[in-house]
Amino acid sequence: MNHPSNRHDIFFNFEKATIKGFNKHETRIWITSAIKNEGQIPGVIQFVFCDDSQLLRINREYLNHDTLTDIITFNYNDEYDGISGDIFISVDRVKENAQEYNVHFKMELHRVIIHGILHLLGFDDQEDMARKAMREKENYYLSLLT
Repeated sequence: MNHPSNRHDIFFNFEKATIKGFNKHETRIWITSAIKNEGQIPGVIQFVFCDDSQLLRINREYLNHDTLTDIITFNYNDEYDGISGDIFISVDRVKENAQEYNVHFKMELHRVIIHGILHLLGFDDQEDMARKAMREKENYYLSLLT
């Protein structure tokens, strides 16, 4: 994706997806404080909220995975100053996960948002111990929202 000329900002794009009551300003402040709390500075971060079909297409094309997922993160930290990347989130998956785990949609949405940010910060969730550490960070940053 082409990044806007502003080198330090967080953008939210809605493609084939709507989120009622989404507060861009508060979410931007929360993300920025999480990044700074981890000793980093925010660069250019673009969130793209989309549907399952768009994220599946991206998953197939860029990652050779033929599965539905809730989030795909592309890390551009080496190309830009600060923590930078594109984070694609399937609103369809977030809704389904919220129902499955019996949590409010906005809580699950924020979990997925911070999950993507943690990936940009270098956290990994491929192994059990790393996944546990990442989940603890997610829970910590979610606790700051309430």
